[in-house]
Amino acid sequence: MSSLGEEAKDWIVSILVAVVLAFVIRTFIVELYIVDGPSMRPTLESHERLVVNKFIYALRAPEKGEILVFQYPRDTSRDFIKRVIATPGDTIEIKEGRVYVNDKMLNEDYILEKTHSEYPKAVVPDGTVFVMGDNRNNSEDSRFADVGFVPYHLIKGKAVLVFWPIPAFKALP
Repeated sequence: MSSLGEEAKDWIVSILVAVVLAFVIRTFIVELYIVDGPSMRPTLESHERLVVNKFIYALRAPEKGEILVFQYPRDTSRDFIKRVIATPGDTIEIKEGRVYVNDKMLNEDYILEKTHSEYPKAVVPDGTVFVMGDNRNNSEDSRFADVGFVPYHLIKGKAVLVFWPIPAFKALP
């Protein structure tokens, strides 16, 4: 009878350890997200599944070109996914459909089409990033007041991998 009790105890301990590990991993290390909408086309398609590294920005700040998930500033229950275009201290400007960071035009081979909007020259404040979707003309991003410069504390993590559907499997920059 005692061996049955020991086996049950071992199972309970194993299950509890697995639950705690899953909680720690999901809370602090990685999380899975589903792309919802066309704002990151052609890089990401709606309904693709992503692995997001939640730990990396505890070690360093976001870098230009990275794709990140952040909480929408007007409703933090919603998550957005966009590309970092400029970081603190950079100047950002959009004119004639081209994006300029620190007065240099970006070579953006990842965008669907050049943007139809303009954005006046501005400096990215400390502790924030300027983000845009790759589908510039169908993206709610830092160009608009409801998003604006995204504060670091709203950033959830860096998108590192598309894992579903299988044919779309790829590492992200």
